[in-house]
Amino acid sequence: MGFVSFFMLIGASAPAYGMHIMEGYLPASWAIFWWVVALPFFTLGLRSLTRITKANPELKLLLALAGAFAFVLSALKIPSVTGSSSHPTGTGLGAVLFGPLAMSVLGTLVLLFQALLLAHGGLTTLGANTFSMAMAGPFAAYWIYHLTTRLTGKQKIAIFLAAALANLLTYTITSVQLALAFPAPVGGFMASFAKFGAIFGITQVPLAISEGLLTVLVWNWLQSYTPQELELLQLIKKEPQSNESV
Repeated sequence: MGFVSFFMLIGASAPAYGMHIMEGYLPASWAIFWWVVALPFFTLGLRSLTRITKANPELKLLLALAGAFAFVLSALKIPSVTGSSSHPTGTGLGAVLFGPLAMSVLGTLVLLFQALLLAHGGLTTLGANTFSMAMAGPFAAYWIYHLTTRLTGKQKIAIFLAAALANLLTYTITSVQLALAFPAPVGGFMASFAKFGAIFGITQVPLAISEGLLTVLVWNWLQSYTPQELELLQLIKKEPQSNESV
């Protein structure tokens, strides 16, 4: 887990609010708007989690692991050229394992605890942050994973792309949210979006690649130590029983 140690080392000096949109930063109208957009996903996600845990209670530990993975990665703040910081998201793994709706709940809980315990993000901006990191990112990861496995048959490449591109999409959506709230005096939304996107991209592209590689390492660990759970989720095939006579 060398990537985690690397993130912890260089993230220690970053500002407390990280790259989540900080408390009070969005105008009230936009903060309310993103809350309204995010709530239906959260409600559907609760239903999805209920179905998963009722059908297979033995998956609860793996659910907790997916949430912890997102919590740890998204709490590691990497200094950015903006004077703020960027961070991994960790949502791609949970989206592949349990689907984007379930990950929307886990991601929302992650962001809530970070806002309350780490001053990372905020409560008024929770709707915006959850939509970008816990909803848009996981949906992208889920679709990218299934499309890549269908086209290439290479599961680990699909895992890498799902995690990396979900990370990048999260910051693309954050750039959209900030550009909508703060359009440039000259050029409006597009000029503002280009500015935020270009600045974030300098830090986020290598960070997304690192997150993709780390997620593949974790996937390898899961295949070795939790094969029964992955079989239940139909993510790996059950090993055939040997019929050899003794």
